[in-house]
Amino acid sequence: MLQSPHGESTSELEITEQGISLSVVFKGDTLVRKTELILFEGESSLLSDVEIIEKNTSKINTTWQAINGKNKEVVNEYSLYDLRLSNGNGKTFSLEVRMYDAGFAYRFLFPEGFTDVTDSSRIYFSGDFNFWAYNGENHNVGPVKLSEYGNNIAGNPVTFKTEKGMYFAVHEAAIFDYAPFVLTNTGNNTFLLDQEMSAAGGNHTSWRAFILGETPGDLIESDLLVNLNEPCKIEDPSWIKPGRAMWDWRVWGYTAADGFQYGLNTVSHKRFIDFAAENNVQYLLIDADWYGPEFDDNSDPTSAREGVNIEECMAYAKDKGVGVILYLNDVGANKFGLERILKQFSEWGAAGVKYGFMKGSPKEKVLNTRRIVELCAKYKLMVNFHDNPIAPSGDRRTWPNLITKEFGHSQADAKRSYWPETIVTAPFVNMLAGPLDLCNGWFALNTAFTSNRPKVFAEIPGTVAAEVAKLIVVYGGCFVLPDAPEEYLKKDDLFDCIRNMPAHFDSYKVLDGEIGAFISVARSAGDEWFVGSLTNREGRELKLALDFLDADKKYQATFYEDADETHFQKNKEAYRVRENNIVDKHSIINVKLAPGGGNSIWIRPVDQ
Repeated sequence: MLQSPHGESTSELEITEQGISLSVVFKGDTLVRKTELILFEGESSLLSDVEIIEKNTSKINTTWQAINGKNKEVVNEYSLYDLRLSNGNGKTFSLEVRMYDAGFAYRFLFPEGFTDVTDSSRIYFSGDFNFWAYNGENHNVGPVKLSEYGNNIAGNPVTFKTEKGMYFAVHEAAIFDYAPFVLTNTGNNTFLLDQEMSAAGGNHTSWRAFILGETPGDLIESDLLVNLNEPCKIEDPSWIKPGRAMWDWRVWGYTAADGFQYGLNTVSHKRFIDFAAENNVQYLLIDADWYGPEFDDNSDPTSAREGVNIEECMAYAKDKGVGVILYLNDVGANKFGLERILKQFSEWGAAGVKYGFMKGSPKEKVLNTRRIVELCAKYKLMVNFHDNPIAPSGDRRTWPNLITKEFGHSQADAKRSYWPETIVTAPFVNMLAGPLDLCNGWFALNTAFTSNRPKVFAEIPGTVAAEVAKLIVVYGGCFVLPDAPEEYLKKDDLFDCIRNMPAHFDSYKVLDGEIGAFISVARSAGDEWFVGSLTNREGRELKLALDFLDADKKYQATFYEDADETHFQKNKEAYRVRENNIVDKHSIINVKLAPGGGNSIWIRPVDQ
């Protein structure tokens, strides 16, 4: 039996003539009856007549500091089982298994000489579980039972709820060398895990990872994926600074009360920078078309189009203490040379890159993602990937300049908007993989679609209080604020919650939640806390215990919440702010959420 450090999770390792199988048991509940490991090299099975010729076991317990993570400090404690294998054809390779108290993971390691390896393993679940799955730039799949899903692919991550009320998720960690594996429902509560590899890749597979929890919030809090990645490879990562960004793209065409109309030009960018500098916003994201039509082969990212003066903008931003993030896509990178472009961005003084519309096969996307991230690190550039990229896989530990990815249905993107149930599902599915950029923080919910803004393609269903709460609930390395500065100032008392948020939080704690229904999250920033709650289309009342506060302190709490008449379709912008509420560790607060609504609480010591 393989066992975690404190015995919370176990696995039975079984070797037969046909191969190897591993079970997954958490707190006495069998989640996976067996994972039947099936590897082929060409037509030959690698795991038939296999035997263990060497076995090494050890216990690891270390702590490391995260640069871009849910938690500033990460504990990495597990039991390691390193098994050297030999098969009937005389081939030798290794199976490495890590047992965490709330996680299980394994990978294969190959010496040189292995070619055309295929993983066709099968995961046999112990029941007909409900599950939810990643679904590209759409609402997630689920809840659906295994028996009702048919012979369909389930996108990673996949989150399960057992018949006994336990939760677990299947994903992979450290996707660097091969295409991501594919999970296909094959009936009888079984998933086929399919992945093709080749000698051109690395010498080990990605980690096949199972995140385990008693509640769905346990899965979100997990640091399993980052712990399965290698330590940071950037010698001095002090230049990597997560934060919030203003964004020009969705604001084009907006006319302010003083008659100013925003467009793709430097005068607009300076107006964004002024607002950012005055309101604790760290960056400006200049999106597509700044160097010409984004899909035109002649658009050169090392020179700006008419009306956009990048050098002037960069100098102005630097003087104001604001960083600039520049858009780039495959068309320009391939035509004019990726490294040449990134070097130019760096010389201009850019802080990062938003990379979009990567082309190629899944494996090519994996390799290109790694190449882009490493080159960005060379030139001290952070990077945010958009447009259905390769899934996050804890890789931000190794390359923390990879600050976020779209990886989901971004609000008002893909020419449609999501409904409230999406934002209370994505944290339990998409966000398990890593930091998300979902374009939250809309304030002009009533008028954005009808006010001559060509990049706002659909009406946005939601409440303005929920838009603030999303910035607490959703974990990301760069939050891109999609609205006009003037819209934030119109609701200055509500924007004050965003203004007082840190550039990056220190911790992430799920207070309560149910997949697809609601979620409440508490995040610390030094001595202060921010609590965010969201609901689906149903209004609800929650009771939240503040037992995470220090016992010897009194706190002042400001509530940013839906009004009594708020509704995500009928009355989106109604809200209220309640100040001067005194709370402590023993307080239990009532939070009322309108249909599709949200609630945020800023909590700080009274003496502040």
